[in-house]
Amino acid sequence: MGRILAIDYGQKRTGIAVTDELQIIATGLITVQTHGLIDFLKDYVNQNKVDCFVVGEPRQMNNTPSQSSVYIEPFVKKLGMIFPGIPVKRIDERFTSLMATRAIRESGAKKKTRQDKALVDTVSATIILQSYLEMK
Repeated sequence: MGRILAIDYGQKRTGIAVTDELQIIATGLITVQTHGLIDFLKDYVNQNKVDCFVVGEPRQMNNTPSQSSVYIEPFVKKLGMIFPGIPVKRIDERFTSLMATRAIRESGAKKKTRQDKALVDTVSATIILQSYLEMK
């Protein structure tokens, strides 16, 4: 069994989380600069068996695609073309940044840590992945 890799795609930074090989536990992995995301994923997939990508799907409160969709949809298509053997699943990512910020704050992190946007992106990816695992 391979890992499931979740992606919280952003225009500048992208948070990434993965499961263990049994696909039980979601763990934040890293935040990478979006311009280097594909290279990072190629390296990761070369070193690890990945069964599925889970990409956050930004939605508005009325369930229509958000403005961020214009950036994410081309990435999702490119991901499918570069890794044709790995399915790409989408999951609603509404409120993940808010939940991530709250989780970091409640963990007792200092103010400087709470303001680390890269940490928020990684925790958001972890929340997306955990949601996917719960639905699965």
